[in-house]
Amino acid sequence: MDIKQIQELIKFVSRSGVNEVSIEQKEFKITIKTNQPPTYVTGVPAQAAPQLQAAPAAVATVTSVAEPVVAAPAKEDTSTYLTIKSPMIGTFYRSSSPDKPLFVNVGDEVKAGQVVCIIEAMKLFNEIESEISGRIVKILVDNASPVEYDQPLFLVEPI
Repeated sequence: MDIKQIQELIKFVSRSGVNEVSIEQKEFKITIKTNQPPTYVTGVPAQAAPQLQAAPAAVATVTSVAEPVVAAPAKEDTSTYLTIKSPMIGTFYRSSSPDKPLFVNVGDEVKAGQVVCIIEAMKLFNEIESEISGRIVKILVDNASPVEYDQPLFLVEPI
């Protein structure tokens, strides 16, 4: 992992709503903390990082580790909100085109089967429908951002 990848990771963590991310490998450990309420996510980077620069919204540290460390299990979120997750890898869009209205906004009520976003994968635009009914509380992904399979997209308060 080079310095640019670390900087991008710091920016992503500060925008994503995650409070802390720790990545550990044989020769290094990186911890990125933000001032947001805790959300727990675990992950493994592809390569080691010799140095890093911290963004203003996040603090990162790198230390040497002598032995491999097993990641702690993620703690469950005790929130009463339901999550609409991405069914695929692709690019998240909040509307069908830049000049069209957004599918949903914070505060909007959605019904099961209603289109909430589009995910582009391999030049195909896939309408993503809500499987739950409720009110959109938070949109967790920026428009035109890449998303992973099973990544949370929206928090919904059941009605």
